This record gives sequence, C-alpha cells and structure tokens, in this order.
Amino acid sequence: MSGPGSGGNVIAALASFFIPGLGQLLQGRVLYAFILFVLAAVLWVFYLGWIIHLWSIVSAARFRP
Repeated sequence: MSGPGSGGNVIAALASFFIPGLGQLLQGRVLYAFILFVLAAVLWVFYLGWIIHLWSIVSAARFRP
C-alpha cells in the first residue's frame, strides 16, 4: 500500500517538516527535492519560505508512485 496516508509518506512528510525537500529525497524524487530546497532557501530571505515549506510537506504526504 503506497499512497496518501501510507507509512512511507508519513515519514516523508515529517522529514519535509524539518527540512523542505527531504521527504521528496526519501521518496527518490531527487530533482524535485533539490528544487524545493533551493526555492525555500531563497524565499526565506523574503519571509515567504513557509509557503514552499508547507508545499513540500503536503507534496510528500500526498505522493503516489
């Protein structure tokens, strides 16, 4: 069972909670993880990184391979 709410996605969402993109990296989506990490880092300079941070968490939780 791999879909929203599965154990792997919950762990990935928790990882993305701490570091944006880490959950996607755990799921094997390397390029997407890198893009989210860099985008969040750039936007945190303008205090808008929380948007990408939340997007990263939701994306990891809802991933379907």
